[in-house]
Amino acid sequence: MSANSPAAVVVLAAGEGTRMKSATPKVLHEISGRSLVGHVLAAARELGPERLVVVVGHAREQVAAHVAAVDPAALTAVQEEQNGTGHAVRMALESLDGPVDGTVLVVCGDTPLLTGATLAALSRTHTADGNAVTVLTAEVPDATGYGRIVRDASGAVTGIVEHKDATEEQRAVREINSGVFAFDGRLLAEALGRVRTDNSQGEEYLPDVLGILRGDGHRVGASVAADHREIAGINNRVQLAEARAVLNARLLERAMLAGVTVVDPVSTLVDVTVEFGPDAVVHPGTQLLGATRVGEGAEVGPNTRLTDTAVGAGARVDNTVAVGAEVGEGASVGPFAYLRPGTRLGTGAKAGTYVEMKNATIGEGTKVPHLSYVGDATIGEFTNIGAASVFVNYDGESKHHTTVGSHCKTGSDNMFVAPVTIGDGAYTAAGSVITKDVPAGSLAVARGQQRNIGGWVARKRPGSAAAKAAEAAARKQVGED
Repeated sequence: MSANSPAAVVVLAAGEGTRMKSATPKVLHEISGRSLVGHVLAAARELGPERLVVVVGHAREQVAAHVAAVDPAALTAVQEEQNGTGHAVRMALESLDGPVDGTVLVVCGDTPLLTGATLAALSRTHTADGNAVTVLTAEVPDATGYGRIVRDASGAVTGIVEHKDATEEQRAVREINSGVFAFDGRLLAEALGRVRTDNSQGEEYLPDVLGILRGDGHRVGASVAADHREIAGINNRVQLAEARAVLNARLLERAMLAGVTVVDPVSTLVDVTVEFGPDAVVHPGTQLLGATRVGEGAEVGPNTRLTDTAVGAGARVDNTVAVGAEVGEGASVGPFAYLRPGTRLGTGAKAGTYVEMKNATIGEGTKVPHLSYVGDATIGEFTNIGAASVFVNYDGESKHHTTVGSHCKTGSDNMFVAPVTIGDGAYTAAGSVITKDVPAGSLAVARGQQRNIGGWVARKRPGSAAAKAAEAAARKQVGED
């Protein structure tokens, strides 16, 4: 914790968010890999606050459980009835056992674009100017619905007027209240006890504290956000999509400035938790989600979705869906592959066209080139699995494991009925159904012997196109003889 770290951060997350028209509480809607409130908590944590408390109300159990999962050190306070932002902050302070010595930041739980840097600047301004309260403001193109910042002739902040209560002159002001404040903790607690409810909503407005403290002769200041989009609150699905676009562009810009090639940022989506190595390349139509990491010089896409997947240096992943997989250095995946959880591709391995893998470990240099399913299996090094092979791992009740050794060559259209083991250096013939272990260095042939029944078409399909073709072939053969 630094000298400028706030004593407490209060996150307001009690509202219902009816305009989202969703069974999911507003602050739990997700963009770029985190919930709205999760983004706010992450930004607040960058400041190293002594205590962090989230005020919950609507769907309190669900929101509180989520907060505990994403930030176990955070506290929660319950606002039984949504009686305004001032009332919510009072509930937070009561949960902290009363007034707090030092700076208290109050932030909204639906502002996912707010950055730790902007909050730190607010906290520094508050301390440096010796303010009783400092409000984070921004000038926006359209201020409709926002509280307006009221200043006197000298430019000092005299108060905030909610849109519903503003005069026409005040509604023309484009500098708005973000809902984010820095307070002197003890002065805040005392002023909250004097907030009145004689407004259009009959609620305790937190911005009224500014007027109270100014009336007491205390300093009220402002810190203006450099980018007004940071303070944007999310109230409906349109705004949710707009915020996602802004955050996604921010994440991709950071990646590109760090040495990643993003061929088409417009069609590329990434989560905040994604990591890149230098010289990674991301092709169009790609989604990188969760704890995905793309290694140095690796290429992913086009039209690829990777979730919680590690792609090794120099690997190539093309037109692929992968979840919880590991792709080794120099490995090749796709096009049109599906790597399910537990898949591990070794260095230089290949999962080719229309290949699906699940809970499978594939050794260095081993290739599964096309049209195959490999499930619950271990395959050694430098083995080749023939096209249209299926690892038959499920007997209707339980899953079973198949082991294929190193330097094996398996034929096309093989069925490996687990549990079964193919020894090192073994071969299996095309069309075989392997139900027994194959010793190292052996050739396994498991198919019915071919039998040709002469004249069957002429007898069973007389006059058909096939019969005529066969008859013509027979005449031609006699002529050639």
